[in-house]
Amino acid sequence: MSYKTEFGPDFDLGFNLSDYPQLTDKSWHNDVCPSFWFKRDRQYFVLWVDFDSPDKRESESKRYTITTAKNFSCEEHPEIGLSDKSNCLFESEQLRELVIFMEYFKKDNSS
Repeated sequence: MSYKTEFGPDFDLGFNLSDYPQLTDKSWHNDVCPSFWFKRDRQYFVLWVDFDSPDKRESESKRYTITTAKNFSCEEHPEIGLSDKSNCLFESEQLRELVIFMEYFKKDNSS
């Protein structure tokens, strides 16, 4: 798991990653926190999961943030990232709010 390699084996996402099979880990050590991409219809999204403690965060963002994203490669080998047109769709400190938001994306949609 890349997020554990990049942010340490004890990094706590606050949820069980296996509960969200649509999430693909895209964490990178140059980022301020772990990130995971997913797709709904033809739109890509990135879920950012920051440290639980605001004191450990490098920015003033909420613990859970979801932004729109773009595939800079092809469907077979996606390279998902933010573009100048990316928008923030969701921000929360609360896991329960993230769970509610993510329920929509748990539905099977392979288009």
